[in-house]
Amino acid sequence: MGANGFAGQETLDRVLAHPVLEVVALGSDSLQGQTPGALDPRLSRNGHGALPSFVSNEEALAAGAELVFVCLDNEIDPPADAVVVDLSGSHRIGFADWCYALPELAPPTGRLIANPGCYATAALLALGPLAAIVDPATVVVDGKSGISGAGRALRESSHAAAVLENVSPYKVGEHRHAPEIAQLLGFPVTFVPHVVPIRRGLVCTCYVTASEDPRPLLEAAYADSHVVEVIDSIPDVARLQNTDAAEVAAFKDTSTGRWIVICAIDNLGKGAAGQAVQNANLALGLEQTLGLRLSGVLV
Repeated sequence: MGANGFAGQETLDRVLAHPVLEVVALGSDSLQGQTPGALDPRLSRNGHGALPSFVSNEEALAAGAELVFVCLDNEIDPPADAVVVDLSGSHRIGFADWCYALPELAPPTGRLIANPGCYATAALLALGPLAAIVDPATVVVDGKSGISGAGRALRESSHAAAVLENVSPYKVGEHRHAPEIAQLLGFPVTFVPHVVPIRRGLVCTCYVTASEDPRPLLEAAYADSHVVEVIDSIPDVARLQNTDAAEVAAFKDTSTGRWIVICAIDNLGKGAAGQAVQNANLALGLEQTLGLRLSGVLV
């Protein structure tokens, strides 16, 4: 559902690369009745044969699929017998029937899955393993994301004139991902997001006072992960663009003794579509990395 948006397109691309999943229906209210090539000509040469034409989102939801990806801003009534992964923010907080699932820290526990937001994902991957050793009052999260994080809909704040040659803090003190971060950490943090003039990619730089070296906890938390890597160098947004991986690193500030914990991801990858497919894989009992983009060469 919502296959024509950025998150929907990215999710579809991973489904087409998945060795187990097959497309039953493509939902888009604005494109219903048209072939996938109307969205992107590359969908006509996907290597899997013809894809079904777009139908309305309501029709897609009723198509009888075993797995539904919801890439819409509005709430839905989920089918009674399907795994549903909601990439919107509609069910992330305060919904008992939906599980908030970040695979490395809180794997899905049911068939109704609320996929975390992009900023929340990066902040939680950096801070989740450290919640017991940091002073909550000291935690500051500085987030920076490419313009694709604002979605495909046109708005004045996403015009080239507003974005290029600029760094724009927004929703300061009231961003919707802040409660998500607090929900999993167990305490609120100071969080300020910024838009930077790149198409995709996200980095959260987290400043904390910790009672011990956080690096062993990060390494232990992600030792078995094929998605999140703890590195000694600085996480690189460019290296992670178009992938579903995450890089995490921690550095001690020699002047203050505080710790700086950095996580970089692709906001449309691990921050949205890649994580949605990872959650779906876990809910279906599949290897969690199936269909994900996890390797590549920086050019």
